[in-house]
Amino acid sequence: MRIAGKGFSAEGKTVNFTFNGRHLMGLEGDTLASALLANDIHLVGRSFKYHRPRGILTAGSEEPNALVTLGHGPGQDPNIRATTQELYEGLEARSQNCWPSVEHDILAVNNLAAPFFGAGFYYKTFMWPAAFWEKLYEPMIRRAAGLGALSGEADPDCYEKAYAFCDLLVVGSGPAGLMAGLTAGRAGADVLLLEEDSRLGGRLLVEQEEIDGQPAGVWLQEVLAELGAMPNVRLMARTTVTGAYDQGTYGALERVSQHEMRRHSLKECHRPRECFWRIAAKHCVLAAGAIERPVAFRNNDRPGVMMASGVRAYLNRWGVAPGERVTLFANNDDAHRTARDLAQAGVHVAAVIDSRHDAPDSDLYPVMKGAQICNTSGGRRLESITVRSVRGEERIQTDCLAMSGGWNPSVHLTCHLNARPVWRREVLAFVPAPGAVPGLRAVGACNGTFSTQGALNEGAEAAGQVLDALGVPGARADVPVAEDAAYQIAPLWAVPGKGRAWLDFQNDVTVKDVTQAAGENFRSVEHMKRYTTQGMATDQGKNSNVAALAVLADVTGRSIPETGTTTFRPPFVPISIGAMGAGAADQGFKPKRFLTSHGASEERGASQLEVGLWYRAAYFPKQGESNWRQSCDREAMWVRRAVGVCDVSTLGKIDIQGPDAAKLLDFVYTNTFSTLKQGRVRYGLMLREDGFVMDDGTCARLGETHYVMTTTTAAAGEVMAHLEFIAQVLRPQWDVRFTSVTEHWAQFAVAGPKSRELLNGLLDTPIDGDSWPFMACGEVSVMGVKGRLFRISFSGEEAYELALPAGYGDSLFRTLLSRAEALGGGAYGMEALNVLRIEKGFITHAEINGTVTAHDLGLAGMLSKKKDFIGKAMAHRPGLVDADRMQMIGLKPLGAVKELSAGAHLFTPEDPVERVHDQGYVTSAGFSPELGHMIALGFLKRGASRIGDEIRLVDHMRGIDTLCEVVEPVFYDPEGERTRG
Repeated sequence: MRIAGKGFSAEGKTVNFTFNGRHLMGLEGDTLASALLANDIHLVGRSFKYHRPRGILTAGSEEPNALVTLGHGPGQDPNIRATTQELYEGLEARSQNCWPSVEHDILAVNNLAAPFFGAGFYYKTFMWPAAFWEKLYEPMIRRAAGLGALSGEADPDCYEKAYAFCDLLVVGSGPAGLMAGLTAGRAGADVLLLEEDSRLGGRLLVEQEEIDGQPAGVWLQEVLAELGAMPNVRLMARTTVTGAYDQGTYGALERVSQHEMRRHSLKECHRPRECFWRIAAKHCVLAAGAIERPVAFRNNDRPGVMMASGVRAYLNRWGVAPGERVTLFANNDDAHRTARDLAQAGVHVAAVIDSRHDAPDSDLYPVMKGAQICNTSGGRRLESITVRSVRGEERIQTDCLAMSGGWNPSVHLTCHLNARPVWRREVLAFVPAPGAVPGLRAVGACNGTFSTQGALNEGAEAAGQVLDALGVPGARADVPVAEDAAYQIAPLWAVPGKGRAWLDFQNDVTVKDVTQAAGENFRSVEHMKRYTTQGMATDQGKNSNVAALAVLADVTGRSIPETGTTTFRPPFVPISIGAMGAGAADQGFKPKRFLTSHGASEERGASQLEVGLWYRAAYFPKQGESNWRQSCDREAMWVRRAVGVCDVSTLGKIDIQGPDAAKLLDFVYTNTFSTLKQGRVRYGLMLREDGFVMDDGTCARLGETHYVMTTTTAAAGEVMAHLEFIAQVLRPQWDVRFTSVTEHWAQFAVAGPKSRELLNGLLDTPIDGDSWPFMACGEVSVMGVKGRLFRISFSGEEAYELALPAGYGDSLFRTLLSRAEALGGGAYGMEALNVLRIEKGFITHAEINGTVTAHDLGLAGMLSKKKDFIGKAMAHRPGLVDADRMQMIGLKPLGAVKELSAGAHLFTPEDPVERVHDQGYVTSAGFSPELGHMIALGFLKRGASRIGDEIRLVDHMRGIDTLCEVVEPVFYDPEGERTRG
């Protein structure tokens, strides 16, 4: 299907590739789509719902049909548009969403059941009977969901992220974009010009026209050469601007090596697969062009039915004729360009069917005026069309139909900040609203100007406005002379008639679906979208949205602007998770935060536990220990009998200073801190505004107006934001400043009967129980290094927390461990820490889960009656102090089964295990080596009055069903004698 002498690929080298296991050849410069068409392959996929045969429709990123899977194994890449995937040697592609093959797809039986799958069928079907949802509907939907599939193996590719800054960002390299870049570049502005295609030039690559009296391709090469030589201009192909954000920030995806055969190994990865750019631009010129829209008529979705612009692109750029006998169907003059180019290239044009009675005539091909296509015939490939005119209906044999319903400007980026486009009646399309994105100017076809001359003029004018705004002097570039024909179009959205006329090709949405949605009162365009799934496929309705809302407007008796548009959201094209999380492959795409003790912990074989973004040692196994419980028990007993060292640097630390620091703390905490003496620490509880507990922790007073607040690891960021809100909104008149210093200090808990002995071997000035009593704090010196010491305990033993600047953390941890081991102790991790705190009934965010109050925790006495604090009024609502609420209790096993588990639910022994009889739940559980059995904390209805009762603990997931005794939540040393030494 190659046309001799046509296309930029005419002299290219041959490239071998496979499609559905069939070995084929293309040319260097081909896309997968152009290579398939050159091999006369039109059937490439199946639609989502009905699994109807689908062929190549367009030549750009708006393609809804030709989605394929590339490669296999770890490198398998699904949902790739054949129209944008460049051909390379050895490329392996296959159809998706079909089984066993694209030619014989068993799920095509869905097409026979189409009457049952109309708009909203899922809402009407899956609601009843209720029991069917979990057992039938959901499994069935999950099996059918999706298009292509990942391999399930780790992604072997690498990705990159980058940042760019410029005076002017030009989006698109068609005539408007090139003229804007040339004008600004010649004046010396810093210009970044981005193009999503592999070649710069936009529609100049596919048109047969002249600029300044020479072929457009020659002018294009001269401009690109000039721009490429400018040091202040950067040209980037294969880069799509995906979103517009606040303050001139744009996201862009660069396809770095998708056009190359990649070695699927991170060790061999020399070029990333993709790079995601964050671009900060002072100004932006949007020259993104326009997207041709189809016309809806019966069976307009067969392989071989294409967009007229796509047919023209394949002919002029790649030298490929998509058919031997081509017919065109249009309502505008632009489609006649395609017919002209085909005829001049020697391709037989059967006819141009133009719905307008005043359509232009041609000596190159027959024109049927005032006619419409009402049906097509064929199986896996178009064979004929049925034309309706004043003469009646007639059939025309054709293997390719090029249709054009007009052009939709690519307004997407201008709507990403919630602006709505404006309807222009003369072009029958939405255009960008002025000022939709601050600093952005839309030009050319993107602005509804469809002539080359108009695009050149607008590009130069917009660049001139940018230069004036930047204060850049200099003469403006002369605008060349080019084609300036008026855009002629008549409205035609759908051809009336029986049968299904398709709007959304990928999601199988028809005119009937939209009409039905309106009939069932889903008249809002947003409601219609969700009821029919129109525009919700991977192409985001780029081809179909405007036609669909035009149909909706017609059936509801409204105008198109009255009907409005759906919301445009980024990204403009799909972005892989790998690109957005660049630099975090194999890490869950999240930052990893390591403690200063991480290296020493790893050397001791510590098992790491992810706590928020931090990685903390869970336990430190010793030789001969076969499971984590043995390690945990040993570490817990070290703390109870000798001394243990634990890194607690992840606890939030907020430095608070200023004359009104005490006022702030009194307002934040439920108890009073203005009375706290210097050199002392106090435990505090803070509530949300709704009266529920937000966090707990300690606060130390280091000076007259200097405090250090400690928060839980989980709530460090939340508490900091809470303080900012109070200081900026609720009490802006207070003179107080606070800074998060969590990462500034390496802080270690030293706990156990020998903790003071260990510390006195390090401190330059030893301490004793009188000079450093329980809840004391202050500055200390450790081998000449200034630090802080807090006598607080989360284990129930005499304990201290020693803090030094983070740079000393690794050395301090190693020193503490060596001395602890000499005293018969060592390091303990999160598992042992959890057991120790459960024994003492200390709470964490397992208990502070957002649904509990101070009364529930048994901490009502901490709610001061003498002062105001955040959440005070709401905390005393009747519902939050009701005696029937769940209250915190302890549990120990009584039954034959001695296992307790967090997440288990509690029931009165004589009640059936049913939701309506649920009495409470378990928040934390662990084995206490000190007590010799499992213990747990939880919440139980009227728990405080049920101490000594038996309760049934049930955990269906773990198969646990046992009896427990309800006890006080403090299991060990309830008087706190060991804590105070």
